Amino acid sequence: MSAVMTTPLPIAAPPKRPKLVTAGSRKRHNTLVALAFLAPSALPLLFFTLYPMGRAFWTSLHEWDLLGPMTWVGLGNYVDLAKDPDTRASFAHTLYYIGGYFPLVFIGGLALALGLNRAMRGRNFLRGLYFLPVITSWIAVAIVWRWLLNPSVGIVNRGLEMVGIDGPGWWTDPAWSMPAIIFASAWKDLGFVMVILLAGLQAIPTDVYEAATIDGARWWRRLWSVTLPLLTPSIFFVVIISLINGFQVFDQVYAMTGGGPAGSSEVVVQRIYDLTFRYGEAGAASALSWILFIVVLIITALQLRGERKWVNYV
Repeated sequence: MSAVMTTPLPIAAPPKRPKLVTAGSRKRHNTLVALAFLAPSALPLLFFTLYPMGRAFWTSLHEWDLLGPMTWVGLGNYVDLAKDPDTRASFAHTLYYIGGYFPLVFIGGLALALGLNRAMRGRNFLRGLYFLPVITSWIAVAIVWRWLLNPSVGIVNRGLEMVGIDGPGWWTDPAWSMPAIIFASAWKDLGFVMVILLAGLQAIPTDVYEAATIDGARWWRRLWSVTLPLLTPSIFFVVIISLINGFQVFDQVYAMTGGGPAGSSEVVVQRIYDLTFRYGEAGAASALSWILFIVVLIITALQLRGERKWVNYV
């Protein structure tokens, strides 16, 4: 008998174990994906906001005239600013501006929003008309208001003369320079506040008003007990934005009065500008900018902390 030759079958390789995905690797993967999506907006934020802020803080620790070398002074600029009466006056003028600007822009914007939330002919046209100043250049608005409030030939003083009132000096009188800026600012920003509050009004369910009407609530009671409580998220946003913009007011001051007359309308940002480009004290200007940033940050944080007490989210 002849032996039968058989070829051995190839031995199959053992199957590879699946790679275990740990929680740490998944977290790193998700972090990398998130950073990839955030990079287009995070990189400009880093280079054009955070880096300049860091450089400004470094500059605030030096004396520098923008031309020569820096001289280290530590916290000397901050101490000098705390003792400087002009700096304290600029903060007082800024608070004066906010105290006059915010009630005007809020009450006026709320009135416009309530009026334009009703069905009426030409409503869309009026909404666009009131919003038009918001997208207009501040320089153009300031020039127009400077002409309107001209003490000699301005339309406002001419109108006051027609009713027997001697018009004030407005931007030439230290007592009236800040009110002139407040009126111009409130007029320009009314449309912005109107749009925000109008969006909040349109988000309020109509059945709430119907229930209040059935219960006998009149217009004032519906406004006080229904509209305003349900509008608090929009009001909260308006308050924060208006206060931040109020502390940063500059364009209208620079274009209308330049901080004058006699420094009566010099606000904090105008003071920063003057320290930098008029007096060559870039270190002190950087320190003042950081002080302003900390003040705004603290006020905003206090508002966010008190949000739960009066803001109603439905």
